Amino acid sequence: MSQTKVMLLSALIALSMLSLNVFAHQQKSGLTTVLFNPNTNNIEVMHRVYMHDAEHAVKTLFDKSADIINSEATQQQFAQYVAQRFAIYDEMSQAFALDLIGFEVDGRHFWIYQETAQPANIGKLTVRHDVLRDIWPEQNNLINFEGTGEVKSLEFADNVELLSVEFGGHE
Repeated sequence: MSQTKVMLLSALIALSMLSLNVFAHQQKSGLTTVLFNPNTNNIEVMHRVYMHDAEHAVKTLFDKSADIINSEATQQQFAQYVAQRFAIYDEMSQAFALDLIGFEVDGRHFWIYQETAQPANIGKLTVRHDVLRDIWPEQNNLINFEGTGEVKSLEFADNVELLSVEFGGHE
């Protein structure tokens, strides 16, 4: 193969990898687990955000020099941002008082932890999950509810603001 063809092939491969990388970053997604913990009788909420997304988000939300990797103040500020954009409502449309209990950097992810006391009976819950959707309209947030039998999921995409999930009887 001629040197020109090798250079052209190398350039095409590099360009295709770059375009795949750009496309991959267009798939903004977050994962939240809501755990009904029978050991603590609390509802524990664990939000997982990709560090790459969190890095870009803090620069847009707070300051161009915000550093979520090395600044605990930025980490705290981002955790508060997440907590303000997530809510669980009971059947009477009353928001649960979710306490922000911590956050951590874990490799490729940034975790935010919240919890609240678990009511005696859980029937229908309504959820608002606007995390990063004010920055990226294409942001997709998935919530898994665990600890009440079969895992139930809600997916926030497009213009969806509120979704509800029903639980038969609490186990």
